[in-house]
Amino acid sequence: MSDSLLSQDRTVLVIRRTAGAMTKFAILLTVAIFAFKWPIQQLRGETGLAAQVVVNPAAVVGRPEIVERTPGLVAFWKFGEEPGQPRLSTGTPEKHPLVEVGGPIGRVAGGPFSGYSIDFNGQQYLMAKHAELGDLDIHGPEAQVSMFAVVKLTEMKRGVTIAGIWSEGKGAHDDTGARQYAMLLNMPTYGGPRQLTPHVSSEGGVTRRADGSPFPWCADYAASKSVVPEGKWVTLAFTYDAKYLKAYFNGLLEPRAIEPKTDKRDDPYFMTEGPGGSPRGINPYYHGRGIFHFQPELHAQSKPGGPADFTVAARYAVGSMLGEAMKGQLGGLAVFNRALSDDEVLSLHKASAIDKLP
Repeated sequence: MSDSLLSQDRTVLVIRRTAGAMTKFAILLTVAIFAFKWPIQQLRGETGLAAQVVVNPAAVVGRPEIVERTPGLVAFWKFGEEPGQPRLSTGTPEKHPLVEVGGPIGRVAGGPFSGYSIDFNGQQYLMAKHAELGDLDIHGPEAQVSMFAVVKLTEMKRGVTIAGIWSEGKGAHDDTGARQYAMLLNMPTYGGPRQLTPHVSSEGGVTRRADGSPFPWCADYAASKSVVPEGKWVTLAFTYDAKYLKAYFNGLLEPRAIEPKTDKRDDPYFMTEGPGGSPRGINPYYHGRGIFHFQPELHAQSKPGGPADFTVAARYAVGSMLGEAMKGQLGGLAVFNRALSDDEVLSLHKASAIDKLP
C-alpha cells in the first residue's frame, strides 16, 4: 500500500474518531441542557406535558389515616389548601368548610398530614357559621367531645385561641356569652399560665356556683403541667366525657392536683363542689353539667348575640375578636364527638410525627 493511501486512511480514522467524540459531547450537552431547563419549563407549563406533570408537594411525614379511622371523628382539617380557599374536613361525612376572615391566610411547607400548615399572623382567623356547623355543634347534658391539634406557636404574649365554639362577651361579669367548648392557652386567672387550658361551659356565660352566685368569668377548665413552648412543634389535646375534662400535652395526660393558693382555686366551688363534696381537681377537672345548648326560646334575651360560631385561631373575648388570636402554625386539627382514651390520644400524637417537622 502506498504512503498516500495510508495517509488517507489515517485521516479518515481521525475524522471518524473526532466526529464520534463530538457526537457524544453533543448528546451529553443536550442532556445537561434538558436537565437544567426541565424543572423551569415544568414550573412554567412549557413542556407540552403540563396535564401529565404533577409537582411534588411538601413531604407528608405523618399518618392522616390514623386520625381518619379513629371512631367518633367529626372534623379533620389537614390545612393543605392554598390561601384564599376554604379549608375542608377530610375523612368525615360533612366537609365543614372554614372560611378566611381578614384576608388570605398563608400556607407554608411543613405539616404532618398534608405536607403543609396554615400560618396565622394574629390578624386573621377561620370561621364556620353556627347555623352551618352540623355535627360540630356538640352540646347537651351528656355531650362528649375531644379535640386534637398540631401546633407551632410564634409567640404567646397573652391568651391564645386554638379553636372552638366560644364567645365570651365584652369582659368580666358579662353573662351574654355563648360558650360551648374550646382549646385555649395561657389562662392564668384560675391556674394555667402559658399552659394548655381546655374549657367547657354548661351555662354559656359565666360560671355559677351551686347557690347561683356568679364568677366574673367562665372558670371551668383543666390545665396541663407542661408549658406550651414557642418555636417548637407540639401536639395538644383534650377530652371531655360529660364528667371530667382532661388536658394532654404531646400525647400524655399530665395529672395535676389543685394547689388552692397557687392556682387561685381556693373558692368553695373548686374545693367542695366536686364529686361527693371533694375538690374538682385541675387535670382531670370535674365538670359534670354537660355542654351549653343555645335555644332561642330560652336564651334570646339573655344572649342577644345568638349562638357562637366555630372559629380557629381567634374568638370573641373582652369585646374583640383578635385580642387573643393565635400567632403561629397549625398543622392539623381534629374534633371528635366522644371522649378519646389515653391510648387513642397517644396514637394521634405518634401519627403526627412532630420530630420530623421543620
